Amino acid sequence: MTKTTFTAAALLLMAAPASAHATLEQHEAQAGSTTKITLRVPHGCAGEATHTVRLNLPDGFYAAMPMPKPGWALSTETGPYAQPYDNHGTAMTKGLRAVTWSGGHLEDGWYDEFVVRGTFGADIAPGTVMHFPALQECATKTADWTDTGGARDVPNPAPHLTVVAGSNDDAGHGAHGAHAGHGATDDAVTVGALTLTGAFARATLPNAPVGGGFLTIANRGTTDDRLLAVSTPAAGRAEVHEMSMTDGVMTMRPLPDGLPIPAGETVDLTPGGYHLMFMELNDRLIEGESLPVTLTFETAGTVTVELAIGAPNAKGATDHSGHAMTKE
Repeated sequence: MTKTTFTAAALLLMAAPASAHATLEQHEAQAGSTTKITLRVPHGCAGEATHTVRLNLPDGFYAAMPMPKPGWALSTETGPYAQPYDNHGTAMTKGLRAVTWSGGHLEDGWYDEFVVRGTFGADIAPGTVMHFPALQECATKTADWTDTGGARDVPNPAPHLTVVAGSNDDAGHGAHGAHAGHGATDDAVTVGALTLTGAFARATLPNAPVGGGFLTIANRGTTDDRLLAVSTPAAGRAEVHEMSMTDGVMTMRPLPDGLPIPAGETVDLTPGGYHLMFMELNDRLIEGESLPVTLTFETAGTVTVELAIGAPNAKGATDHSGHAMTKE
């Protein structure tokens, strides 16, 4: 893998400043929390299309996992942490430090987002500004977003956010709520009035054409909602299905009108009931990794969640009962 570094030569090749900077969607993150970091890229390089985007990860951001993008090749770089990270009692001394998406095509007049998920150290002081330096490469020019000085009106400020105090529930747990290193998801994801918890998928055998995903959706609002669509870059098609017993025969069918989420109620997507069906899988789902899935709701809108991939017979997000399955 060819590594891109932020050198003086790269700065000399930098294009003239554009009118809009690359920024993070997130303005704040709680210490000790697991957070999705979204790099927003609003243009190319002074008229040229972007073909490569690189994001550097700061000290204090641990157990990171990048989200793949269709049409872009994903590569990562690991390196030592400035301070070891306590992952369930095991000291992690190195991890992901940079992510590169390459081989894509982002026109100068287009906009796109690049996503990484990771955990902020629980001991980061509130008010700390965390910089995520980024670089765009085009045919002959470079758009550089690496200035971490914090001065106003610099032409190339690094995308950044501010760390705030963690909640009492997060304190001292670090990545426990995210089960870092195991591909598990956050305790809860909210979109509109909906709270999504317990998201997981089951590992599949080599060449298996389909897989299943499960989660719990609670509607805290006063308006009915409906899960209309599901998608994932790991599969050619994805649908919401229902499995039920009719006259002693187990049947499974898609829900073309979506899955109702009544106001004030909770709907469970579980093995043997409602579930997400992933068809035309691009590759096997491997236990210990995670699967990004985008859900579209009628009222709440669209949200992307990470499904922890458990054992082939997993019954929940923390169920790793089938560890005999080997990776290939």
